[in-house]
Amino acid sequence: MINETWRLIARPVGLFKDSDFEWREEAVPSLGEGDVLVRTIYISLDPTNRIWATQVSYMPVIPLGEVMRGGAVGVVEDSRHHGFQKGDIVQGMLGWQRYAVSSGSTLSKLPRGTPLIPFFGVLGHIGLTAYFGLLDIGKRKEGETLVVSAAAGAVGSLVGQIGKIKGCYVAGIAGSEDKCRWIRDELGFDVAINYRKEDVYPALQAACPRGIDIYFDNVGGEILDAALALMNLRGRIPLCGMISQYTATGPVAGPANLARLIMTRSRMEGFLVTDYLPRAGEAIPELLRWLQEGRLKFRTDVVNGLEHAPRAINRLFDGTNMGKLIVKVSEEP
Repeated sequence: MINETWRLIARPVGLFKDSDFEWREEAVPSLGEGDVLVRTIYISLDPTNRIWATQVSYMPVIPLGEVMRGGAVGVVEDSRHHGFQKGDIVQGMLGWQRYAVSSGSTLSKLPRGTPLIPFFGVLGHIGLTAYFGLLDIGKRKEGETLVVSAAAGAVGSLVGQIGKIKGCYVAGIAGSEDKCRWIRDELGFDVAINYRKEDVYPALQAACPRGIDIYFDNVGGEILDAALALMNLRGRIPLCGMISQYTATGPVAGPANLARLIMTRSRMEGFLVTDYLPRAGEAIPELLRWLQEGRLKFRTDVVNGLEHAPRAINRLFDGTNMGKLIVKVSEEP
């Protein structure tokens, strides 16, 4: 069996380039005792891929020459592990490759016969990020004003909808008229701001006449500054991501008005979804119920073919992505 892999061979500067990766076709390793062979079906493309490629964060930097790291869903093709058998659907860090050999310790089984796509959106790490980021870090209260940046992205679009379900007034910030229409007209956000056409601070001021109680930050930079200026007393800012900085090629200026946190006694707190994986059982039933009731909607941006992954991931940073970005590597069983 021949494996197809993308290996990281250079640290990206700015957006990913083709020259940062090398395509290799190589034999699939033989299985040892306790190993599992998984055929990749879908790979998740996430902003954190960029962090893993360049710097140490909550996971070690990817060594040059290694398969590009990435979460994925796949099907077990062969197993010498007592906990897995051929045909099992599994999820884990399979990487950017067609086949992965795993010890099984990082794999989790998914229910057979259920659609796989939701496990990348509402029922996977994206849904858990939105749920716990808003409800645990954001500590929302009914009637409060919630602002979400990157609101048409995978996480932001769910945060806004959960905010509406929980009784918040929700303003979303996105980067195109199509995205603004989607979050406002289909997802139910109260207002949408196009940061490419509007000055964000006065637009937010007009959209949030009672100030901001919760700002769910996915981007950092100037938009974070604008939100800080409008925070209410005891406001909360869950820091989920700072995508505006991930592809910066020089030093990045910090927020200019952090003193607002003192004046308003607000709290700004970073978090990772891995912090909440042990509590997934609290969120999944509620997320599933909202999905089945039609109260949560999600969109996937599916790229067909592993060969397109290095270029597709830049959609997360150039503004062309809407919803959850994934690569389809092979057919579902």
